[in-house]
Amino acid sequence: MSEGPALVERFVADGHRVFLDLKFHDIPNTIAQAVRAAKRLRVWMTNVHASGGGDMMRAAAEAARDEAAKCGQTAPLVIAVTVLTSLADSDLARIGMAGTSDDAAARLAMAAREAGLDGVVCSAREAARIKREAGNDFLCVTPGIRPPWSQAGDQKRTVTPAEALAAGADYLVVGRPITRADDPADAARRLLGS
Repeated sequence: MSEGPALVERFVADGHRVFLDLKFHDIPNTIAQAVRAAKRLRVWMTNVHASGGGDMMRAAAEAARDEAAKCGQTAPLVIAVTVLTSLADSDLARIGMAGTSDDAAARLAMAAREAGLDGVVCSAREAARIKREAGNDFLCVTPGIRPPWSQAGDQKRTVTPAEALAAGADYLVVGRPITRADDPADAARRLLGS
């Protein structure tokens, strides 16, 4: 956010795939316009909150495909955030979500699948169930990845990289274990071995 679209454009121009992780959550029309703008930045993947509902998620998927067709390019992957990995079951109860985080993530994942999205952001703890219920072609992007040598921080549903891969995660999201390390390159190398 502090660098804006120019940084995204620079990474794309350098040949990198950019996951625009802004977790859009608003009414369908507003989300459609946000996803169109993301597509014009030529991002590889972007996300919305599944709790925005089926109409909002459908609008996001349709906007991605429509804008890509106008540009003559491939549509970005559009995925939905299920349950933030910083939330425990007790947090869900406080905000009025019934059941466990596992149940909530699975329900939201199926809603995302029905809306035509490419996958979800979920804890790797929920990935195996989501793959069983939504299909192996439905992407699971998993944050809350913590190698054994790192701190959990504000994450409550963490797993190691190996556990995430074993659970069926397609993409691992790793932040602070690398970005806050004294030597980020060494931390990344160590993470690959965990």
